[in-house]
Amino acid sequence: MNVHSPNRFFLGVSASATGRGWSDRLDARASQLALAIAQRHNVPEILARVLAGRGVPLDEVPGYLDPSIRALLPDPLVLTGMADGVERIAQAARSGERVAVFGDYDVDGATSTALLVSFLQAAGLDPLFHIPDRIFEGYGPNIGAIEQLAAKGVSLLVTVDCGTTSIETLAAAKTLGVDVVVLDHHQAGEHLPDAVAVVNPNRADDLSGLGHLCAAGVVFMTLVALSRRLRELGHWNDRPAPDLLQSLDLVALGTVADVVPLRGLNRAFVSKGLIALKRRQRLGLTALMDVARLDGPPRPWHLGFLLGPRINAGGRIGDAALGTRLMLTDDPVEAKRIAAELDRLNTERQEVERAILAAAEGEAIAAVGLEDTGATVVVTGDGWHPGVVGLVASRLKERFNRPAFAIAFNGETGTGSARSIPGVDVGRAVHGAVDAGLLRKGGGHAMAAGLTVERGQLGALRAYLEETLATAVMKARADRTLALDGALTASGATISLVEQLAKAGPFGAGNPEPVFAFPNHKLAYVEAFGAGHVRGRLMSNDGTALKIMAFRIAEEPLGKALLASRGRMIHLAGTLDLDHWQGETKVSVRIRDMAEAHG
Repeated sequence: MNVHSPNRFFLGVSASATGRGWSDRLDARASQLALAIAQRHNVPEILARVLAGRGVPLDEVPGYLDPSIRALLPDPLVLTGMADGVERIAQAARSGERVAVFGDYDVDGATSTALLVSFLQAAGLDPLFHIPDRIFEGYGPNIGAIEQLAAKGVSLLVTVDCGTTSIETLAAAKTLGVDVVVLDHHQAGEHLPDAVAVVNPNRADDLSGLGHLCAAGVVFMTLVALSRRLRELGHWNDRPAPDLLQSLDLVALGTVADVVPLRGLNRAFVSKGLIALKRRQRLGLTALMDVARLDGPPRPWHLGFLLGPRINAGGRIGDAALGTRLMLTDDPVEAKRIAAELDRLNTERQEVERAILAAAEGEAIAAVGLEDTGATVVVTGDGWHPGVVGLVASRLKERFNRPAFAIAFNGETGTGSARSIPGVDVGRAVHGAVDAGLLRKGGGHAMAAGLTVERGQLGALRAYLEETLATAVMKARADRTLALDGALTASGATISLVEQLAKAGPFGAGNPEPVFAFPNHKLAYVEAFGAGHVRGRLMSNDGTALKIMAFRIAEEPLGKALLASRGRMIHLAGTLDLDHWQGETKVSVRIRDMAEAHG
């Protein structure tokens, strides 16, 4: 449903501090749907507006407000290759084979590895796992690691969050007598590796419609089918079958951190996974929540911005296996030690990132120029740490509102990452560049990709990306309106409202957080603090004050506009949040935009 109404500016704001027009997320048809939802299902009008704005059909509202795994989980065998993969892993469990799990070094890879390893342990095996070193081994299976695993007696290798494009490496595994099952979600090329099974909802011949799952979601579905198959074989007669619902904390973490759309089954995974996290039963994640000073019940943004970056820090600049070990440990002392080490590495990663980002922004500003030209931003640097280029690309994408590529060169070869804006598929562009001979290797999905490039091909790669992505970027950037779910006053932003709205969550990619306007409020106080953050106080006519905050915007147009507006009347747009501080809970607003209030 197209619910945007770009022709009518909300509050008359046609050019905000970020240069956007504001629009009502609901057009006339969606407004009618909101009214029908409120009347038929007896939900508050503002919640009905949020549901209508996300295209929830009238008859599906009860199921949407309480997403159930049971109702939304299809039979896992709908995934192409699933039956063969499950049969081979079940055979290994029954005969006590040596199995190894090969994961990726990001959060999705770490959670996927921990999911599968813990299940195989419960099934009576003693599996090995290997997370490659980002710098020395690179992404995906490599022949050296597989040779080492084969030497340890491994007869079955299961790759998670990688493997779909590893045709040569997995052919080598076969010659070593190692069977391979691939569990992945990345975009697949025309040719697939020669494996027992390649289970990937994004392979061309998969008709499951589950392409939005991350690897942890694919692994969870595999474990559902595997547990069922082992039950049929009598495997659980002499040992308890693991409770898969207890592992949804890991699935939720992988789903949020990999920024896949929070629709359908993914939304149920995160909704139920947050409940599992709240129980604090997994020692490793509990220790990580404590070291990250997570306040109150876990929410999706905690997973994306507090837990995820710490797990990633091991893969970026430390020991890539730390995150997986943390999630698997049942020793409280070990859990605290690894959590503290990941926290330290995350701080170190932030310092490395800041230095590289300063250089990258300078290069990007020079490239984009005053005319703000070009479909993409491509920055390179010698000696940059390859572990942080993805984060640098992400920051540049936010700042310049176009796909960004950051490439770290070591000699004549560069390792890079790309991050995209909605509506522009960088994974496909990177695959195309590989096919065109411009990249040594590369892959990914719509919003993120990785690549390896020779210095001599940089010019041709830049030209290719400009030509390939120009139309999609122009279209995506043209629709820069900020869609608003409604207007509130400071006094109307209550704890009970935030709790009501949470029923339409969890919010994230594909299920955007509700954004509300606060018209004609006084910016009573505002200041910059920390590493470029901004905070302040917004006051309504009746004197009610709200805490407002935004991260990393002090030097951006929005931050500068806010800092120049102290004491003035403004229109503010933001999302609602709950602050838990010293036993007290208050509503705060995370700033998305502002505009001058005229008259």
